[in-house]
Amino acid sequence: MLFEQIRQNKRRTIYVLIGFVLLVMAIGVAVGYVFFNSSLIGLIMALVIAVIYSLVMIGNSTNVVMSMNHAQEITSAEQAPMLWHTVEDMAMVAQVPMPRVFIIDDPSPNAFATGNDPQHAAIAATTGILRVLNREELEGVIGHEMSHVRNYDIRLQTIALALSAAISLLVNIGMHSFWWGGGRRDRDNDNNGGGYLQIIMIIVSILLVILGPLAASIAQMALSRNREYLADAGSVELTRNPQGLISALRKISSSEPMQAADASSAALYISDPFKKKRSFSHWFDTHPPIEDRIERLEKM
Repeated sequence: MLFEQIRQNKRRTIYVLIGFVLLVMAIGVAVGYVFFNSSLIGLIMALVIAVIYSLVMIGNSTNVVMSMNHAQEITSAEQAPMLWHTVEDMAMVAQVPMPRVFIIDDPSPNAFATGNDPQHAAIAATTGILRVLNREELEGVIGHEMSHVRNYDIRLQTIALALSAAISLLVNIGMHSFWWGGGRRDRDNDNNGGGYLQIIMIIVSILLVILGPLAASIAQMALSRNREYLADAGSVELTRNPQGLISALRKISSSEPMQAADASSAALYISDPFKKKRSFSHWFDTHPPIEDRIERLEKM
C-alpha cells in the first residue's frame, strides 16, 4: 500500500507539472498573438522568463523564504536539543546531508522545508510545535519534511512559484503593451477569408490571458496537495511509525492560526498556517484535508 501510494503520487505530480509548463507556454503564445502579433515571440518570451525566474528563485530560495517567515537559524544542539537531534536522525535515515535548522517564534505548531536540493536544504519549526509535540510526534513531522527534501519537493515548489510569477509577468507585459499601443492586428488580414478564425483565436487568447493566473494558482495548489500525501507516506517509510505523524497532525489541526507566516509560503507548511475554511471545490486549498491524510496513514 505504501509504495503503491508513492508511485501514484509521483505520476500525478508529473502530470500536474507538465500541465503547468504547457500553461506557461500557452499563455506566452496568447500574449504574443494578441499583443505582439506574433505567437512565436510570445512563446520565446515565456520560456526565457520562466527559465530566468526559476534559476533566480532556486539560487536564493532558502534565505528569502526564511526571512519572509521571520525564522532564526540555530547552529548547535544546545539551542534546541530535541529539534536538532530529530533533524539529525531523520537526515541520517533518509541518507541526505543534515539540513540547516531554523526556529520560528510562533505559538501555533507547524513546520516546513525549503531549499533547492538536499545539499542546500533547510527545515524550520515553530516554537509551538516544540512545545506541543513529544519526540515520537516530532519525528513524524520531521520525517515528513525530510521526505520533501529527499524527493526534491523543495525544488519543485520553488519552480512552481517561479512559473506562477512568470505567468503574472507575461500578463502584465501584455497589458502594458496594449495600453501603450501594442496589439493592433492587420485589419486587411481580418477581412480576407480568415477573419472569423482570427476573431475566435483572439477571443481564446484573451481568455487565456485573463484566466491564466487563476489556472496557475490552481495548478500550484494541486501540486502542493499531491506532494503532501507523498511526504506523509515518506514519513512512514522513514520512521516506520504512522501513529507518530497521525497524532502530530491531530494536534496541529486543533491549534490556532499562525501569526508570523508569510502568505506566499503557506503551501510549504505541513498544515495550512492560516487555518482557512476549506473551499467547496478544494481547488484553492493549499493542503489536503487533515482527515483524509489521517485516513490514508491509518491504512498503512
